[in-house]
Amino acid sequence: MATPYTPTLLKAPAESPDNAAFWQAAREGRLLVRHCKSCGKPHWYPRTLCPFCMGETEWKQASGRGTVYSLSVTRRAGPTPFCIAYVELEEGVSMMTNIIDCDLDAVRIGQPVRLKFAATADGAPVPAFTLA
Repeated sequence: MATPYTPTLLKAPAESPDNAAFWQAAREGRLLVRHCKSCGKPHWYPRTLCPFCMGETEWKQASGRGTVYSLSVTRRAGPTPFCIAYVELEEGVSMMTNIIDCDLDAVRIGQPVRLKFAATADGAPVPAFTLA
């Protein structure tokens, strides 16, 4: 079995009034997803206006569970291999993220994953996933 990948500390994305609730929830270990108040559809990447109907949106808590939709394990970009994946959340949205704290050779399309925040060097943790 290969050594599990744990990311080095990343630089935290910038916080702004539009995403402050998201990062506060991340500090609390919760993942938020935007939902439209008009059509009810969830969407990722978070936007103030719904990309489907241009309606107003609100944050709702996500389950933190999903399935690997697509993945790429990179071994030659540096000393530590890493896995970037699209994870389809139970809520129906897909997000690009890292798969962490597992044997990267064991990650497969269709596998269930669960939320596990990764620490950053200078801010809120970022959402990542590990095998469920």
